[in-house]
Amino acid sequence: MARDNSVHSRTILNKREFSWKTFFFQWEWLLILILALIMVVNSVVSPYFLNYNSITGATMTFLDKAFIVFPMVLIMLMREIDISVGSTVALSAVTMGVLYSAGVPMVVAILACILVGAICGFLNGYLIVKYQLSAVIVTLSTMIFYRGLAYVMLEDQSAGGFPEWFNYFGWGYVGGIPFILIIFIVFAIIATLILHKTVFGRHIYAIGSNTKASRFSGIKVDKIKIIVFTVAGIAAAITAIFLTSRMGSTRPNVADMYELDVIAMVALGGISTAGGKGKMLGAIIAVFIIGFLHYGLGLINVPAQSLLVITGLLLIISVTVTNIKFKRRKRK
Repeated sequence: MARDNSVHSRTILNKREFSWKTFFFQWEWLLILILALIMVVNSVVSPYFLNYNSITGATMTFLDKAFIVFPMVLIMLMREIDISVGSTVALSAVTMGVLYSAGVPMVVAILACILVGAICGFLNGYLIVKYQLSAVIVTLSTMIFYRGLAYVMLEDQSAGGFPEWFNYFGWGYVGGIPFILIIFIVFAIIATLILHKTVFGRHIYAIGSNTKASRFSGIKVDKIKIIVFTVAGIAAAITAIFLTSRMGSTRPNVADMYELDVIAMVALGGISTAGGKGKMLGAIIAVFIIGFLHYGLGLINVPAQSLLVITGLLLIISVTVTNIKFKRRKRK
């Protein structure tokens, strides 16, 4: 009997084969469709909406909170949460206002604002990893604590009278483009590259997928969590700067319910609450969906309470849909 001595080669592909069906059925395409629909509805509600100045001007009303979205994506990818970001914004803004009112130079007050945000974020991360506490419990506690400190510092008063150049952060333009929009785009590019093109980003996904396995593989889970929560605090301080600049003054009750909007943006963007799934692009698109949705509802004088209901419904729907989608993909 003749023996077949031929050698059979086998090729192992390290990349998934491209599929147009998979490409066009991504969550981000649905978000783009929703955004386009909202823009059409807004243009019907207000015939003056659909022009360059109105659209770019509208972004100035909601992009301040969008800076918190970037670290919140990382936090939720790690299967954690931070509900203290609104209170961190308030405490950072109040610190800046109080210091400036006391005669401190504005530049120093801004640096103090960023420092306070970093300390708040670091404290959240440290408590979570040091004592192995639930992020929900820790950030719920610090949410109350930080807001309380803001009221202790300023009570029911307001702090303002900032120098005129400070107004540029909230209302300034560069070549016809809002300054805040330019800064947001820069931050969006950096955040996307960090998450999807660096080892740090891959570690974020690994931690969210399996924290215990990540520890065994040598990933410094605790260090990464502290870094991400600290960055979230710094982002909240940056939000405080833009928000205070736009409002012209600050009070302890500023940024109330900001955490709801930010978490809704991240969840609507397709970031799974189960961790380890989602893209930064989806969250960026969701920023404009919720921002322009609120702006459009404001054009028809929808009460603020109704906006909370709509945002809450969006959060419920997005969390439910994304988790069902990822569970089906896992079964396959």
